Amino acid sequence: MMGHSHALSGAAVWLAVAPALVALPGVLGPEFATVTGPILTPPELVAGAVICAGAAMLPDLDHPSATIAQTFGPATYLLSRGVNAISGGHRHATHSLLFAAFAGVGVHLLAGRYAVGREIVVVLMIGLALRAVGFGVPGKTLTSAAVNVAMTAGLYLTFYSLGVTYSWLGIAIGIGCLVHVIGDCLTERGCPVLWPIKGRWLLPFDIGIKTGKTFEKQILGPALSVVVIALLCLRLMPA
Repeated sequence: MMGHSHALSGAAVWLAVAPALVALPGVLGPEFATVTGPILTPPELVAGAVICAGAAMLPDLDHPSATIAQTFGPATYLLSRGVNAISGGHRHATHSLLFAAFAGVGVHLLAGRYAVGREIVVVLMIGLALRAVGFGVPGKTLTSAAVNVAMTAGLYLTFYSLGVTYSWLGIAIGIGCLVHVIGDCLTERGCPVLWPIKGRWLLPFDIGIKTGKTFEKQILGPALSVVVIALLCLRLMPA
């Protein structure tokens, strides 16, 4: 899938499952209240959708040639090169259930121990989300990076001023990565879901989505945009 499809899918899934996440403390135990936090308050809900959208791009940092790797210019490009080398190339380790779980748990532990680490993750996810949905200047890598930095800073400061807690950060990262994996399983190439076990999961009979083709650009993308807007209105509508 293309970047904007992944990002919109991440935002849509977050908005869809947010009420269920709030119910976790009652089902799994009160200790989960510190993990979920005030997810359904408007600032947290919007921030969660943005963070999950960015996290839905995280697995593609294994692709240095992808637009998303240019989000913050040389910084994200070098990060992408490192991820590519460690993961074994594009659509390998980062496109698996193991990576989604590792990313979610790892970020939760990081956020709980190091405030600076949490803020770095938040900034990166906001930047990835904005870049994925098209904020930038076509053909201008450094200009696009500068635009993204400015918009990311503005959105980050907005969330900060509204008192967003990010107690749910690890959950949003894990869900976003999982959404990406599921999305790519619906394409013609599939994903190594059970990595390091070999084999790719994909739709049978060659009916997978053709990345970047007419269906994704003219039908799937607009449909996901409508779903995100509809869910956002539904969640923010006064009871």
